[in-house]
Amino acid sequence: MLRHDAPDVAVDPAFRADVLAGFKTRPRAIPARWFYDRAGSELFEAITGLPEYYPTRVETALLEHHGGDVAALAGAGRAVVEFGSGSSIKTPHLLRAVAPSAYVPIDISGDFLRASSAALARDFPDLAVRPVEADFMHEVALPPEIAALPKLGFFPGSTIGNLIARSAVDLLRRMRGTLGVGAMLLIGMDRVKDIGVLIRAYDDPVGVTARFNMNLLVRVNRELGGTIPIDAFRHIARWNDSYARIEMHLEAVRDVEFSVEGESFSMATGETIHTENSHKYGSRDARLLLRAGGWSPVGEWADDDGMFALILAEARPGKTAP
Repeated sequence: MLRHDAPDVAVDPAFRADVLAGFKTRPRAIPARWFYDRAGSELFEAITGLPEYYPTRVETALLEHHGGDVAALAGAGRAVVEFGSGSSIKTPHLLRAVAPSAYVPIDISGDFLRASSAALARDFPDLAVRPVEADFMHEVALPPEIAALPKLGFFPGSTIGNLIARSAVDLLRRMRGTLGVGAMLLIGMDRVKDIGVLIRAYDDPVGVTARFNMNLLVRVNRELGGTIPIDAFRHIARWNDSYARIEMHLEAVRDVEFSVEGESFSMATGETIHTENSHKYGSRDARLLLRAGGWSPVGEWADDDGMFALILAEARPGKTAP
């Protein structure tokens, strides 16, 4: 669908629906998946290189050190299916370790997906790379060429932490449906840790994360004809101990009125738009979450400081009794 007043701008109807519903909801909230237009994807990649943002650094080290352990459990020749591939910066470590038969990156940002897939195909010229532009929050139709291949799902970055527990379980079940019984899933999960470390990771001193968060409003204005005054909002990150999560919000710094898709909205000073959660899991919590989603953990690797973990799980046939 295209905007009538901006024919070159394609509008995802789900984005429109989520934004309008989010502004009408109290408290206001917009799902984090809409961060990732081209600019948002590029800003997130910049975040992953910040010294305060430990998850990428620690998870990459785990992949480098334990890729052989993953391969020993998963076996060679699987098609690697990466959910939310982004720049695929961590992926080469896994591909070199497991010797896959194909690589299928799935991402909602089509331009970013195609660019990163082309770069990875150049680095692995003998590997079949089959990108799929899709929202992995739903069950995804994989390329027919890999239908008969055993599969290894890859879900790094602790992206599962962006979802509340109910939605996380639903997503894990959809991943099981996408990959099939007998598939395996390598997933990154962030651990609970010092609150100061967490806050700095989500509110860096140079403001890259703030720009990433604020870009959501820029996208609303561009794609949905919004009139949101960007300078009327600021980025905030805070720890919610009851839910063991970092929350990101956009807070109004003054009373503000604006419109989106012709509908009028107003916010008072101090009101926020809740844009992201990042839940942190202990080892037992993580394993319970996976089992609830239909995955049986078979291996787990964490750094010496207990900052982050990689868990390998298998989609085993269902049981009718314990």
